[in-house]
Amino acid sequence: MKTIIKYVLIDLLKNRTILIYTLVLAVLTISVTGMSDNMSKGMLSLLNITLLFVPIISILFATIYFFNSAEFTELLLAQPIRRKSMLLASYTGIATALGLAYLAGVGVTVCILYNSLAAIALVVGGVLLTLIFSALALLIFVVFKDKTRGIGAAIITALFFTLLFDGLLLAFIYSFSDYPIDEPLLAFISLNPVDLARILVLLQLDAAVMMGYSGALFKKFMGSATGSIYTAVCMLCWMVIPLILAVRVFRKKDI
Repeated sequence: MKTIIKYVLIDLLKNRTILIYTLVLAVLTISVTGMSDNMSKGMLSLLNITLLFVPIISILFATIYFFNSAEFTELLLAQPIRRKSMLLASYTGIATALGLAYLAGVGVTVCILYNSLAAIALVVGGVLLTLIFSALALLIFVVFKDKTRGIGAAIITALFFTLLFDGLLLAFIYSFSDYPIDEPLLAFISLNPVDLARILVLLQLDAAVMMGYSGALFKKFMGSATGSIYTAVCMLCWMVIPLILAVRVFRKKDI
């Protein structure tokens, strides 16, 4: 398993797409931090960049990589290697490469310039989003046999969580505004890892005007510390559950 992780990681760290992804994140981070003297505004701008780029790039790149490595996967399955170990090793390699790219592009600069809990929360949220959407990419790979359909599913998944979900959330709030929906809304928000990452950072910024309805709701019912722990645990579940499903499907899949 360690050998597979090492091979995938070395292969990806040489990949031009990973290098360009890291460079783009670094340029955007340096530009934003250089233009903004206010820490809260700078963090919010970096948060928006993270929520926009990380899910889409992670799931698309990981999905394409998994499908392009299908022949390598078949070759590994011919060896005395457990399917579970092979699949999780491939996931670990690509998730680590994408996570390192985010840390190099955003994490280092943010932690140096904004030495605060909000900066740490931003880096943790970005890394967790990378792990989550890489796991979703793995699930898409084992479910779909056709590469074109798999990439289409990856695009739809990314757009749903980054754009469409908030529209559904607003429709839910509007439709049931006459009822006490605060607690059910907490569960509804937990169904979107992108919103959870946003709340994780906003709870540390402690800026009531910028928190929005969902952030204020989390702080009202849980407080900053408990709310941060809850969002982090939910995001970990978003990573683990797709991995478990992917392993179960892959065990029964006819390659």
